[in-house]
Amino acid sequence: MESMKLVDGTSYFSCGAGETVIFIHGVGLDKSMWGGQVAGLEKQYHIISYDMLGHGESPEPQSEDTIEAYAEQLERLIKELKIEDPVTVVGFSMGGLIARAFALRYTHRVARLVVLNSVFNRTEEQRKNVLLRCKDVEKFGPGANVDAAIERWFSREYRGANPAQIESFTQRIITNSKNGYLHTYKLFGESDNHGISKLSKLDVPTLVATGELDVGSTPEMAHGLALHLPKAKVIVLGKQRHMMPVESPQIVNNMLLRFFEDQKLDSPKKEILQEVINGA
Repeated sequence: MESMKLVDGTSYFSCGAGETVIFIHGVGLDKSMWGGQVAGLEKQYHIISYDMLGHGESPEPQSEDTIEAYAEQLERLIKELKIEDPVTVVGFSMGGLIARAFALRYTHRVARLVVLNSVFNRTEEQRKNVLLRCKDVEKFGPGANVDAAIERWFSREYRGANPAQIESFTQRIITNSKNGYLHTYKLFGESDNHGISKLSKLDVPTLVATGELDVGSTPEMAHGLALHLPKAKVIVLGKQRHMMPVESPQIVNNMLLRFFEDQKLDSPKKEILQEVINGA
């Protein structure tokens, strides 16, 4: 799929037709992580994905940039592509934090919000562990914790069956710009409660989903985030780890399609639905 660039240098791709769905990747990754979602959704939706600041072919963040700057990058993309109708924003991990920040600041732009395998209200121990990994990256570069990340992200079976793809993800991480990766990783470590006091006013249909076995973006975090949102639905996918959009794209796509179809803009103002879908 051909990449294009905005005036500000943001690299993105666009395909399909219909309502616009914008996908935001996680730390260390890039827009290519959504191949399974493109294959499953592009016949029904207009799909856009882009490289966040400091990743892929997009520009580096500035030293003073907060998570708001990452949300502003998405706003520039929507404005430059002249997308007038509200969009569905799907954010994975760090992308989920950006999606939240964007929805809080540009609520009029968002028809639906999907937060996948993201973080919320970490314990002190969880936050300490993330920030320790940041220190390792500062010393040794993006590859400092890559093996441990791959083990957390993917099941043993998937790693064994897909060595070439695992190697591709490994290389993607270690070839990141050190400064861009480190700056984004620090924000990821510090921003899990971004906008917490405003979430109760985010009147947008929202799906918060994660994997039953995701140790970094736990089911407890998903339920905790949903409790702060007025139109939230929680789904925990059974037997899934962090990289469930890649490891189990059909399961994730079915979940997304059902949410897109069922979650209407006139949903009850306070509706938290919780369910567990068992993986195959």
